[in-house]
Amino acid sequence: MDDLLIRSRRAVLPDGERPAAVSVRDGRITAISPYPAGGPAADSVDLGDVALLPGLVDTHVHVNEPGRTEWEGFATATRAAAAGGVTALIDMPLNALPPTVDPPALAAKRAAAEGACAVDVGFWGGAVPGNLASLRPLHDLGVFGFKCFTSDSGVPEFPPLSAAELRAAFREIAGFGGLVIVHAEEPAELSPPAGGGYAEFLASRPPSAERLAVERVVRLAEETGARAHILHLSAADCLDVLAKARSDGLPVTAETCPHYLALSAEEAAVTAFKCCPPIRGTANRELLWQALADGVISCVVTDHSPCTPELKRGDFATAWGGISSLQLGLPVVWTAARERGHGLHAVVRWMSEAPAALAAVPGKGAIAVGNDADLVAFAPDETFTVDPAALHHRHPVTPYAGRTLTGAVQATWLRGEPAGRGRLLHREPR
Repeated sequence: MDDLLIRSRRAVLPDGERPAAVSVRDGRITAISPYPAGGPAADSVDLGDVALLPGLVDTHVHVNEPGRTEWEGFATATRAAAAGGVTALIDMPLNALPPTVDPPALAAKRAAAEGACAVDVGFWGGAVPGNLASLRPLHDLGVFGFKCFTSDSGVPEFPPLSAAELRAAFREIAGFGGLVIVHAEEPAELSPPAGGGYAEFLASRPPSAERLAVERVVRLAEETGARAHILHLSAADCLDVLAKARSDGLPVTAETCPHYLALSAEEAAVTAFKCCPPIRGTANRELLWQALADGVISCVVTDHSPCTPELKRGDFATAWGGISSLQLGLPVVWTAARERGHGLHAVVRWMSEAPAALAAVPGKGAIAVGNDADLVAFAPDETFTVDPAALHHRHPVTPYAGRTLTGAVQATWLRGEPAGRGRLLHREPR
């Protein structure tokens, strides 16, 4: 007998959306049957017209623990993730102290996370000046890849790589088949904002900064053979470069984020909108949507980047750049996607299947026999108004406050149990 049977008339499976019954035993999916069938189970749930999705996989999350736990921590971040239908996340190597740039720092991260996580958590390593010799040991310890910056990261303990250092990191990582993930902005194109308003901030980080850095990443991927991924793409000016790399068969992928797909520069009135690279105009936003539809951009992940409320005060020249949206990413994207004619299957591809494939996260990304029974009950027609007090991440600062969204997470299962007991993840060997 199975442990759990979940039925839904709207199950989002790898081959599309259809009625199905999903059987679970010992934390894994054992069978997918036509609705309303399914074998005997100790417990059963019939969702009716509430959709059944695979748990989301968010590969771009800044938890900040240890060292800056007053910004965010594993307990609060993963509670927010579970409430938002995210069942696996990968933590960025900054802004924790120490950053995850060598084996002792990774051990500190894992010690901080052990027993504190409501969902499954893995870790990225970092590539910074002077740690080339630590990259392979970190890879062997199971990090999912290596984050680097081409421009100032915002924190002094995680400096950017020079052109020569970036090339050396690409070569080293290519040598053991790893993945390089890049914050791609060309420093020579960036400047301090000329004033405190959003227009001045936006002008200080022009699309050319992203394009030049993306071109450099593509050249290095071609030169070294390293797999490369562009983080948080905001500038549509980069899309032709990425499309050509794809058509040329180069191992280069890209992601974007909910805030670039749902918000616009025209409405950015408060510093909760500030992030780097910046939210751009509405015409740019629609080109990002087209790139998702065309497969030029493969993933949508949150870049959940919290800080204390004090750091968000001031103006757009001085406030910390980062948006917290782990709990809201799915309804934010679904609200905007359905307005543009995209279905739940597309959203699942962007927010679960593709991120899991990018990082080779084992057992995640799809409702499929043998995978972990990470499942989400999602009411796609239910609307709600974002109340910051209802958010679980440590500081309820959000640009979505007061916004009406469509789609509500009703339940999240992790390996067939209500989310709450996460495990630490290691990269699956390719």
